[in-house]
Amino acid sequence: MTANSELAGDDEVVYELRAACTVEDLDPDTPYLATVNGVVEYGVFVDLSEEVSGLVHESTLEGDADYEVGDRLVVTLDQVRENGDIAFSPAPIDPESARTKEIEHSYETTQTSDLATGESVHLEGEVVQIKQTGGPTIFQVRDENGVVPCTAFEGAGVRSHPEIEVGDLVHVSGGVEEREGALQVEVEELSTLEGETRTAAEDRLAEALAERSEPHGIDPLIEWDALEPMLSGLEEVARLIRRMVLEGRPIRMRHHADGDGMCAAVPVALAIERFIEATHEDPDAAQHLLKRLPSKAPFYEMEDATRDLNYALGDRARHGQKLPLLLMLDNGSTEEDVPAYETLAHYDIPIAAVDHHHPDPEAVEELLAAHVNPYLHGEDYRITTGMLCVELARMIDPTITDELRHVPAVAGIADRSKADAMDDYLELAREEGYDENELRDVSEALDYAAHWLRYSAGRSLIADVLDVGSDTDRHAELVSFLAERARRDIDEQLEAAMPHVERERLDNGAHLCRIDVENHAHRFTFPAPGTTTGEIHDRVVEETGDPVITIGYGPDFAVLRSDGVRLDIPRMVSELVEEIDGAGVAGGGHLVVGSIKFVAGMREEVLDALVEKMGDAEIDEALSSAETVTDR
Repeated sequence: MTANSELAGDDEVVYELRAACTVEDLDPDTPYLATVNGVVEYGVFVDLSEEVSGLVHESTLEGDADYEVGDRLVVTLDQVRENGDIAFSPAPIDPESARTKEIEHSYETTQTSDLATGESVHLEGEVVQIKQTGGPTIFQVRDENGVVPCTAFEGAGVRSHPEIEVGDLVHVSGGVEEREGALQVEVEELSTLEGETRTAAEDRLAEALAERSEPHGIDPLIEWDALEPMLSGLEEVARLIRRMVLEGRPIRMRHHADGDGMCAAVPVALAIERFIEATHEDPDAAQHLLKRLPSKAPFYEMEDATRDLNYALGDRARHGQKLPLLLMLDNGSTEEDVPAYETLAHYDIPIAAVDHHHPDPEAVEELLAAHVNPYLHGEDYRITTGMLCVELARMIDPTITDELRHVPAVAGIADRSKADAMDDYLELAREEGYDENELRDVSEALDYAAHWLRYSAGRSLIADVLDVGSDTDRHAELVSFLAERARRDIDEQLEAAMPHVERERLDNGAHLCRIDVENHAHRFTFPAPGTTTGEIHDRVVEETGDPVITIGYGPDFAVLRSDGVRLDIPRMVSELVEEIDGAGVAGGGHLVVGSIKFVAGMREEVLDALVEKMGDAEIDEALSSAETVTDR
């Protein structure tokens, strides 16, 4: 184009339409920036946006104007004809020197909850994940009601809209399509929100997030005064979980790999999955956002922590995911958890713990975003984590209540809880068709399956055994088979081990039973050393009816069980650390059930000192153990 020297310039404002703008965004007498897309004898065709094109007739052009495709000029709206054709007139403004101001498309937003196939929509929301596939780039966008995938294609495997990052507030326009039974938006325009539009969207999203994160108000399954002080803490954890789901942040759930741990984890996992399905259009969202992972130890080991961190960083790099929330169930309250927690703290990974092992609050509180433990409210291990987490799951999604009524009873049996509320939980289970023997079989089947699953969650198998979230009718047959196998293996183990149990009377009158489980029990099979020690202990208690302490030990570990003796295993471990140099003592657990480890060369000194402390403990026939100690 040949520029006209008389065109106005610096003092003029020319408006540039964003790509999604339509003719409805045009005002007469307003100058707009246009780009020539075709030259004909009777004028030039121009584009003002992807949606607005029209003709500048040759009669309105200056005689010496010479335009080519791609040239820019300034135009005003002349006429919109009945057939939709648009006519423009040139404006006497130099497009190269004029100040430009962008115009956003005036649109009405559609909520993710109102999407319908075939519609053209406008969304405003936060980008919570960006995933590059071999085809399109998928932007997961959260608005006030949910999260929807928005797919943009630049080229096979090519990142579309590289200027957009996770956390940006954006405007998306496009068409709604169905893919694999779920809705997604095929992106036509994607841009960041600015100015007042951004501020308004930010406020709306924050208000909606706070509102939707609120846990459901529930009445506990039974009336139990001891549980009441923990409900506000469980609400805090439920609020945190719901917020993470709404923000598209993954959750890595770590739980003790025993009966109570699975009674805690399975209901919470089911509730989270249901909430993800209700808020995310992506059918694979639950698979990406939730991982349930068993831990053999009743604390967070560095091996598990480094593995979790490595996976999280990999998922962030490969799939654009945020770093996860770590949810600890039936573990996570002790000083032994601190090194692993401090590792995650370098990456600002939030941690929440629901546990009933004897806690070290001074060590862990500053590292936890939320913490629920009966000991923090003057209660103890008899309130099992499974009992707590059934209520937590119902706060996340109360619609699963009918599927969970029997679970607290299973948790109590698995952890041998002597809580006053056990009768109420057993009655609740009976109302659902489970008698106490069946519940005991479920508990034994869970422990047996957990042993062989090792570090695998066994999602479908455990759901069938516990009869939670299962859509099969094989529960009864499966539980009967696994429980029978468990009892058979336990009987075989005790037949080999019982002749090697060493017995003596302590100064306080308690029976002390000792067994070298490394040399006098089958190894690398079920039951593991902890369960073997617990079964030996139970037989001696039944046989004598007296206070009993049992120690099952190996080269560098010991597992401890006690009935009728006022032990404080965490305190005893702390004392051994101070009293025996070079022993490398560590461990803990419940007050009367726990495990310790030490260096192999100091085993005799550690065990002798431990027995001496046990002999000084007070007798309390009303005190009984909490659970079978599982694998060390």
